[in-house]
Amino acid sequence: MHPASNLWSLVLLILMGSELTQVLPTNPEESWQVYSSAQDNKGRCICTVVAPQQTMCSRDARTKQLRQLLEKVQNMTQSIQVLDQRTQRDLQYVEKMEIQLRGLEIKFRQVEENHKQNIAKQYKAFKAKMEELRPLIPVLEEYKADAKLVMQFKEEVQNLTSVLNELQEEMGAYDYEELQSRVSDLEWRLRACMQKLACGKLTGISDPVTIKTSGSRFGSWMTDPLAPEEDTRVWYMDGYHNNRFVREYKSMLDFMTSDNFTSHRLPHPWSGTGQVVYNGSIYFNKFQSHIIIKFDFKTSSISKSRPLDHAGYNNMYHYAWGGHSDIDLMVDEGGLWAVYATNHNAGNIVVSKLNPNTLQVIKSWSTNHPKRSAGEAFMICGTLYVTNGYTGGTKIYYAFHTNSSTYEYIDIPFQTTYSHISMLDYNPKDRALYSWNNGHQVLYNVTLFHVIRSDE
Repeated sequence: MHPASNLWSLVLLILMGSELTQVLPTNPEESWQVYSSAQDNKGRCICTVVAPQQTMCSRDARTKQLRQLLEKVQNMTQSIQVLDQRTQRDLQYVEKMEIQLRGLEIKFRQVEENHKQNIAKQYKAFKAKMEELRPLIPVLEEYKADAKLVMQFKEEVQNLTSVLNELQEEMGAYDYEELQSRVSDLEWRLRACMQKLACGKLTGISDPVTIKTSGSRFGSWMTDPLAPEEDTRVWYMDGYHNNRFVREYKSMLDFMTSDNFTSHRLPHPWSGTGQVVYNGSIYFNKFQSHIIIKFDFKTSSISKSRPLDHAGYNNMYHYAWGGHSDIDLMVDEGGLWAVYATNHNAGNIVVSKLNPNTLQVIKSWSTNHPKRSAGEAFMICGTLYVTNGYTGGTKIYYAFHTNSSTYEYIDIPFQTTYSHISMLDYNPKDRALYSWNNGHQVLYNVTLFHVIRSDE
C-alpha cells in the first residue's frame, strides 16, 4: 500500500484443497473487498483483498504518530509563516533604522568636523583681536604712569583759575605794566602745560559751529598755525578754479561781523580748494598743472615753485565731489603735506611730506585708498584721515598712519549741516577742523587721545 492513500493491500495465499474461510464483518462499511483472484502454476488460489481503511488504520500506532507529526508540521508551518511575516516587517524596520543610524552617524561626524572648524575660526578671531589689542598694552602702561601728571595738570589749571580770579578782583590795585607781566607769566605757565600734550589719535569730532555764510558753493578759508599769538588774521578764497584773489581779514571777529578785508592778487589762478597758509606764505596748486607755488604775503611775490612729480591734475584724480581737487595741501603738527594720486599708484592716494622752504618731497607713502572714492581728507599728527563722502551721513572711516605705514578702518561720525563739503583742513594751533560747507564757513572741535610727555 502506498502510504499516502492509507490503503493496505493484503495478499492471501490459500493452498490447493483448503477451504476459503470468509469472515463477514458486522458493519458492511468495514467489509473486506476482493480486488482480484487468480490461480498459480500449482493450482493454488491467489486473492488480492483490500482491507477496511478505518478499522485497520485507526488501530495502527504508526499511522497515528504520523498524523500527529503531520499536524505538528502544519502548525509549525503556520507558525513559521507568521514568524516570517513578522520577520519581514521587522527587517524593513531594521533597514529603516540602519539608514537613519547611518544618517545620524554622518551628521555627528559633520557636527564634529564643523565644531573643530568653528573652534579654529574662533581661535583665529580671538588671536586677531589680541593682535589688535596688543599695541594698547604699552599705551595703557604709559597712561597709568602719566596718571600723576594728569593730576598735576589739573591742579595747575585750578591754580591758574584761582590766580585769574584774584587778578580780576585786584585789577584796580596794579598798574598796566604789572598786570601785563602777570598775564604773560600766566600765559607761559598755561603754554607749558599744553606743551606736555603730545600728538594724539582722533577719537571724536564735535557738532559744527557756523562762523559765517558767504561765497559760492565751493571755496576755502583758514588761519596761519605758525602766526604769532597776536596775529589772528583769516584768509578767504572763493571758488575752486580760475580765481587769483585772496581776502585777508584782520581777525576772526572781523571775519564774522564785517566785510572789511584786504585783497591779495596771486600771480596765477589756483586749482581746487587745497590751499594752505603757513608761516606767512600761501601754498597752492597752479591751475591746470601739477606745480606747487609758495607765495609770500609780505613781499607779494613767489618765493618758490616746484612740480609735484607724477601727481595727477586737471580733474584726473579729484575727490569724490570733483572741483579740480587733485592736489590737497595740508598742515599738521609735523609740518607741510601734499595729498594726491599718481598713475604709478593706480590712482590711489599718495601722502608726501614737503619741505616748506624748497617744496622738495622729503618722504612719500603710497596708500591703498582710491583718491576718487574719498569725500575729503585731512592730516592730524602724521595720520591721514579720510571721509567716506561729502554730503549727509558722512563719517571718518579710513586712517593711514605715516609713522608706521599702516592703515585701519574707523567709524567717527561727522555731521554736515549744509549737505556739501568742498574743503576740510586741520589747524594744529587751534586744534580744530576748518570746513567750507556749501557757502558756509564752519568749525569743528576735535577730540584726540593724547599721550602726556613727562619732563623727567
